[in-house]
Amino acid sequence: MGVKLTTLSALAEPNRYQIVELLREGPLTVGEIAERLGLQQPQVSKHLRVLNESGLVEVQPSANKRFYKLSPKPFLEMEEWITSFRSLWEDRFNRLDDYLRELQGKNGDSK
Repeated sequence: MGVKLTTLSALAEPNRYQIVELLREGPLTVGEIAERLGLQQPQVSKHLRVLNESGLVEVQPSANKRFYKLSPKPFLEMEEWITSFRSLWEDRFNRLDDYLRELQGKNGDSK
C-alpha cells in the first residue's frame, strides 16, 4: 500500500488538478477540456500525458476522438493511504481529550 509519488506530483500542478476535477463529471476530449479551462490544446495534451503516465487518467478512443476519463485505482490507493492516518489521529485526539479532562479535574479539585 502507499500512494505513488508520481500521483501526488501529478496532482500538485494546478492545471492538472483542474483537469482531474473536470473529469470527475465524466469523460471529455482534449478540446472540451481546453475550452472549459481556457487553455491551448497542446498545453492540455501535455498535462493529459502526465496524468496518463501517472495512471490517473485513461484514454478511450471513439471514432476519430479520444476521450479521457479518470482511472479509479490511484484514487482508491490514495483513499487507503489517507484512511491509514485517520486511526492515528483519532487515537491522538482521544489521548488529548483524556489529558484535558484530567487537567480539568485537577483544576476543579483546587477550588
